[in-house]
Order: sequence, then structure tokens, then C-alpha cells
Amino acid sequence: MKTKRSKYLLIGLTIFCFVLIIVTSFKDGILEPLRTGVGYVLVPLQTGVNALGNGIYTEYRDYTHLKTALAENERLKEEVAGLIEENNRLQSGQFELNRLRELYQLDQTYMQYDKIGARIIAKDSGDWFQVFRVNKGSADGVEVDNNVIAGGGLVGIVTDVGANYATVRSIIDDSSRVSAMAMQSGDRCIVAGDLTLFEEGRLRITNITKNGDVKEGDQIITSNISSKFLPGILIGYAADVTMDPERLTKSGYLIPVADFDNLQEVLIIIGTKSTGDEAAKTGEGAGS
Repeated sequence: MKTKRSKYLLIGLTIFCFVLIIVTSFKDGILEPLRTGVGYVLVPLQTGVNALGNGIYTEYRDYTHLKTALAENERLKEEVAGLIEENNRLQSGQFELNRLRELYQLDQTYMQYDKIGARIIAKDSGDWFQVFRVNKGSADGVEVDNNVIAGGGLVGIVTDVGANYATVRSIIDDSSRVSAMAMQSGDRCIVAGDLTLFEEGRLRITNITKNGDVKEGDQIITSNISSKFLPGILIGYAADVTMDPERLTKSGYLIPVADFDNLQEVLIIIGTKSTGDEAAKTGEGAGS
């Protein structure tokens, strides 16, 4: 509205100045005083008109630049939003690629076993994947007691199977017991699940003989005498191994190699191990 009023004022002043210019153009001596007076009025008036015109032009130019800048800003916002979306897609794809690369490397590490990949589709309430469900089942050859691996080593064991799903109990679950051994020394032990202890990122190792030579950082793998688990699968690394109070056995802790905070895909080893009633000898829990 302000610009419109200024426009009309400029037009009026322009017409007025034009009339004054016509008057000053006459050479008649009679009009000389009038021409002089008009000159006194016209010069500052022209200056004011010029200033007003420049102001309106500047205002219009700034308005045009503002519209252009706003349009450019909106275009840049859309472009940035598109770039952010594309970056998120690329990052998501990269994360998935890294996970699949890890599974491939794990598959190559245990080439002696037939395996199928599976995606986790559900889990029990809680912070970790102590019990979870995958999208492969009996139709894919999965059966109870199949070993499950991911993230560099042992995750758990299949406890229930449907046509297109399977339930897995992980080694961190309170009821899990895995017959294991130190790869460096061959000393046997039991890896016991403990959700409370796992809050510190550790599980417990028990039943090491008092003369056993299990040291800090030793690789703990599944034992060849396990009733449920295939031999030689990495479980984790030994830590803080000490003599028990009765001085008959040693115990310590295990740092699991698998990441139980962020499991998404796993490998299921097709085929089971059955060695009779070795669970009673090794101390493994049923179905673990």
C-alpha cells in the first residue's frame, strides 16, 4: 500500500515539474520573473522528485531481490532435504553392506558347516537379544538345536521351529550353559549365561581345573565334547581368571565376541550335533 501511494505521488510531482519546465522555457521578458521564481521552486522540487524516484526504484529493486532470494532459499531447502535423504539412504546401505560383509567373512571362517542366512524379526522385551525369532524355519531346513552365529562367533541355539520361523536362545540368557575350551591350552570350561552380569558386557566362565592354564585374552571356543554345540566356534575371550575359594577349580569371565545389542542378521548352521548324554558329563544345560 505504501509503495502504491508513493507511485501516485511520484506521478503527480512529475506532471507538476513538467508544467514548470514548460513555463521556464518561455523567453518572453514578461515571464522572466516568473521563470526565476519557478527555478527556485523547480530545482529543489526536481531534487526531491529524483530522490523519491530513486527511493521507489531502490525499494522495488530490494523487493525483487528479496523475492528472488526467498525463491532461491526454498530451492536450496528442497535441495538440502533431498541430499539429506540421499545421504541417509547411502548410510543405511553402507551399514547393511558392512553387516553382510561381516556375515560373509563369518561364513568363510566356518566353511566346514552348511549355513543359511536369516533376519531377526522379533525379540523378547529387554535391552538385549537373549531370546529372539528369525524369519527362517523348517521349510528352509532349520531344526531344533541348530547353532546360530553372527558378529564373529557363537550367538545361541535354535529352541523352537515353525514352518517359516525359528526361536533362538542366545548364550547370554540366564538358562544357557555352553561346554567350551580355551583354544590355546585346550583346558575345558563352562560358559554360563547371566543377564545381570552381561550389563557389564561379560559372562561367567566356570569349571576350569585348578591346574588349567587359561589366561587373560585366551580365545574360548565350543568344546568337541559339547552335546549341542558344534566344535571350534569362537565364543569370546577370557578375562580375570582366578582360583576359586575352595581351590579345587578356577573361574573367570568371558567377553563375548558377538554384539548382543545390535543383532539384525544371523547365520544358522544346518545340521545338529548329537553325542548321547554328554550334557550330564559336561554340565551343559538342556537345549543349550
